[in-house]
Amino acid sequence: MKVTVVGAGNVGATCADVLAHREIANEIVLLDIKEGVAEGKALDIWQTAPINLYDSRTVGSTNDYSKTADSDVVVITSGLPRKPGMSRDDLIATNAGIVKTVTENVVKYSPNAIIIVVSNPLDVMTYCAYLNAKIDSKRVFGMAGVLDTARYRAFLATELNVSPKDIQAVLMGGHGDTMVPLPRYTTVAGIPVTELISEEKLNEIIERTKFGGGEIVKLLGTSAWYAPGAAAAQMVEAIVRDQKRIFPVCAWLDGEYGMKEIFLGVPVVLGKNGIEKIIELDLNDAEKALLEESAVAVKSVMAVLDTMNATNA
Repeated sequence: MKVTVVGAGNVGATCADVLAHREIANEIVLLDIKEGVAEGKALDIWQTAPINLYDSRTVGSTNDYSKTADSDVVVITSGLPRKPGMSRDDLIATNAGIVKTVTENVVKYSPNAIIIVVSNPLDVMTYCAYLNAKIDSKRVFGMAGVLDTARYRAFLATELNVSPKDIQAVLMGGHGDTMVPLPRYTTVAGIPVTELISEEKLNEIIERTKFGGGEIVKLLGTSAWYAPGAAAAQMVEAIVRDQKRIFPVCAWLDGEYGMKEIFLGVPVVLGKNGIEKIIELDLNDAEKALLEESAVAVKSVMAVLDTMNATNA
């Protein structure tokens, strides 16, 4: 098994490190446009193998996509990071160009690869990758919900003073301020979370989750990387090991939830073929309204990319 991570910044390097430590692939290729960065980080990760006792080999490359050939899964993290005060929408023009080039090169050398997009703004960059990959939508999707639910569950674990291992949750919609956490589908060791926490406190946690990325940007001056990198690696593992894990991911909808031609966060079954099934939850009216509101926001950002593409055509 071979996995490529494009972009050797904080998120990409963290993803490669987690993949190596968990021996998810025989070879992990880290690629970046900046001279020596991918090679240096890959070498540093490889030198932890004797210490942490794993066999996965990490290899670095400066913009040489031939070294990524025949990858089973490719994670795209490339792009300009979000700065304080910068909205995800501000990133579209620059990052769309980067994701387009990366995707075309990825498909050229690994036509059968499954592509996971992590670049921001997530929903529209996944759309950008899909348009340029020209492959089945079940093999191109974005990492957002895994990260967002992790934040949600971490905040709940802190508030309830319980293990995060026992918290299960579903979160849908766009990656950002319009995401839709679903308390009705949130449990702690099978117990509905609403039986363990007040509605007021739960709403506070939901609001914190919606702005979880921005909270870290304010603290660090740049985007998060440990949790996003680990989230992407978890998705890779589900695919490589054909685990049939149920995760919320940014997927192309073609009628599901009454929506078409949009990339939106929904629960799916992830396995060796990528998205093996999109799970349609029986949402109540309030949940549907929130999801539709989120879809409108995502569609508006996708329209910006469509307009850019039409202008440049």
